[in-house]
Order: sequence, then C-alpha cells, then structure tokens
Amino acid sequence: MTIGLPKTAGELRTAGYLPRSVKVELRDNLVAALREKRNPWPGIVGFERTVLPQLERAILAGHDVVLLGERGQGKTRLLRTLVTLLDEWTPVIEGAELHEHPLDPITPESKRRAQELGDDLPVAWKHRDERFAEKLATPDTSVGDLVGDVDPVKVAQGRSLGDPETIHYGLLPRSHRGIIAVNELPDLAERIQVSLLNVMEERDIQIRGYTLRLPLDVLLVATANPEDYTNRGRIITPLKDRFGAEIRTHYPLEVAAEVDLVRQEADLVAEVGDHLLEVIARFVRHLRESSAIDQRSGVSARFAVAAAETVAASALRRSALIGESPAIARPVDLESVPAVLRGKLEFEAGEEGREQEVLTHLLRRSIADTARSAFAGLNLRPLAELVSDGHPVATGERVHAGDLLAALPELPLLHEVAKRVGAGPKDPVGRIASAVELALESLYLTRQLSKDDDDDRSVYG
Repeated sequence: MTIGLPKTAGELRTAGYLPRSVKVELRDNLVAALREKRNPWPGIVGFERTVLPQLERAILAGHDVVLLGERGQGKTRLLRTLVTLLDEWTPVIEGAELHEHPLDPITPESKRRAQELGDDLPVAWKHRDERFAEKLATPDTSVGDLVGDVDPVKVAQGRSLGDPETIHYGLLPRSHRGIIAVNELPDLAERIQVSLLNVMEERDIQIRGYTLRLPLDVLLVATANPEDYTNRGRIITPLKDRFGAEIRTHYPLEVAAEVDLVRQEADLVAEVGDHLLEVIARFVRHLRESSAIDQRSGVSARFAVAAAETVAASALRRSALIGESPAIARPVDLESVPAVLRGKLEFEAGEEGREQEVLTHLLRRSIADTARSAFAGLNLRPLAELVSDGHPVATGERVHAGDLLAALPELPLLHEVAKRVGAGPKDPVGRIASAVELALESLYLTRQLSKDDDDDRSVYG
C-alpha cells in the first residue's frame, strides 16, 4: 500500500511532506469533503441537521470536543468516524516509540537519531486506523495509563533515574499526531482528570517531575452522560473549560431515521419488513415518552436493534417449526419483544409488577400507529365485515402464512393492503401474509373485531 512513497527524511522533504498538525489535517480534509459533496460521516443516521453541523464547526475551529448525551445515542460511533477525516497514510520515524513526523521529532531519542542520520533517517507509513486510540474511563485508571511513568526495566538497564529515556509513555503520548477518545469521561477520578489539563492547554506532558517538554499534537474527544455530572462523577471545571465544544446528542428525531438506523445496525437472521421495523421504531419512541420508564436512564438505540433481531429470530424459529420458507417476520413475531427485552429498560419505582402490562400496551399502540400510517385513506371495512361474518382467520406462531391467506376469499382490498407495505402478488406468501396480518391486527386494536386466545393462536372473526 505504501509502494512509491518516500522512504527517508530526505525523500520526504523533497516530495513536500511537510509537518502538519492533526487538527489542520482534519480541517483540510473536512473542507475538501464538503466542497466535493462527499459524506464525511458514513453510517451516522439522524444527526444531519443537528449534531453534525456543530461537530463540523468544532473541527474547523480546531476544538477538542465532548459529546454529551444519554446511552445508546451513537456518541462512540460518531467519534470513531472521525478517523475517516485523517489522511489515509502518514509518515512517521521508523522504529520510534511515538508517531513522530520525520521532519519534526519530539522525543530525545528521535531527535538524536535525526541529528545523526540527517536525510537518511528511515521513514515508515502509518494507516489512519492506527492513529485512533480509545480509552474507557474507569475509576482504576492511573496517570501512568494516560500520560506515562518511569519504566523500571529501562532503569535496571543502567540508565539514570532522571534520564527522560527511562519514561514509559502512556496512551496520550502514544496518540501523538492522532485522535484519542475517552469514553464516559466523568468516571475518571478527578485527580486523573487533572493530568489532562496540560495536554489540552499547553500541549505537553509532565511525568513525576521530569523536566521534559513533549509537545504533543492530539485531538482529544470525549463522551459523557448528563446524569454523570451529578451522580457517578463529574467533569472538573478546569477540564470542561479546556474543551472548545460541548455538543448535545439525541435519539433519532423521526421514525424514518430510527428505521434506517435499525436496518443499518441489526444483524437479522430472517426478513423483517420496513413496516415491522416501523412498529419497533414507534415502540421505542413511545418508551422514551412514557412516564413509566426512567427517562434519566434513557432508552438506547440498541434496544431497537435488539428488538429487530429478536423479531427476526422469532420468524426463523417459526419457519423451522412449521416448515415455512423463506423465513419472513409477521406481526405475530412482535409478541416476543416485551418478554425478551424487558431487562434492558429501567422502570420507575411505582411501576413494579406492571412492566409487562406497560410494554404490551405501548407495543399495541405502536402497531396501531404504524397501521394507521400505512393504510391511511384505505377503507378496511370490507375486510372487517368479511372476517366478522363467518370467515374466522387464525394466526399465531403455529399458523403457516399460506393457511392465513387461504382463510380469506379473494378481495381486491388485500392486494392494496399488500402493496401499501411493499408486497406484490409475485412475492413470497410470507411477505403478503405479513401485510394482511398487520391490517387484521389494526382492526382488532381499533375494536372493530374481537379476539380470543386459544392454544398459542389469535383468532379474528
């Protein structure tokens, strides 16, 4: 991948690879992407008009950034995407402990090598993926982990204790000319946060009183949950002051964005139609608005992803049990979501014992809302009259899609129902049955039909 690139400092200088700070590099590449109408944020959904413009301004201003938001809002995913704004390959001093530019060494050892070898100083090339470091802040994190400490092995080799080359560099120096992300920053002990002050302001490090100036070139980005400021910990005031930008993240603002996010992130073992993903998206949104749910904890986007994967798994299981192929999810598979995923939610104290009831109610509301949106302007009355007039329709985990459709006479309305959710007459019966079952479920939920449970089956009519 690096064939033809300069191999020595002299060749590098001749080719014009002059030192450039990481923040300038990010700025230049972001500006180029915006001018060329390229998406600089692949895989990021729902932040286009809110978070991303703020983050782009912060990068253009050269600011360190902290993302503030509830769990599961994609903060870490967004920070990892910053890597795509780095140059694909960058020159470093071959064999150096830090990612130093061959024309701008910063450690005593690299400066000595550069002076001795001159233009013959060997050059290696680092891919941008190697210039991103991530640290989960935990209470046991030490200054040595982040900044560095004395290396007893080097001291034992005979070097004096005051020799700067006896230092074992921590994560921050090793991220020189790159990006370092600290997740859950308030979980970092306050005395450890103090060690970041020099890095963010003076851009150097101090280790156990060493008179070593190490001018680091890093972009420091971090994430935090709003509750962390008052509960688990806090970001100390001097450190907050050094972040140039504090950006609030959020859950997807629109149902369509939530559907796109689930479709992108979920690993589905069976086909799940967009109408069912919309039910899940609306379900999650109802949960985020419910007074029964502890909103301080939030309802992560991972809940929606796990719900979609659970629905797909239910469809695959049903397919194996009754020999229905291909495996295609139907509304009946949504019933598996509340029981399986209840533990991913935090309920208010007064809701103890009502968890399943709350989830079932909100899921039914979500199905009704989705059906109302999908079948808006479509008169379902002929279907309601049909199934309530001697044509009962059974559905459930043990009911084959073909049997579900066979219980209904030919109706032009059914073709329109299927069309509304993207199913055509030549599609597998499971896809058509999924649309019809959504219409039947909507009729039940609007109290136009009665429903009785019998042996794992739901009987309409």
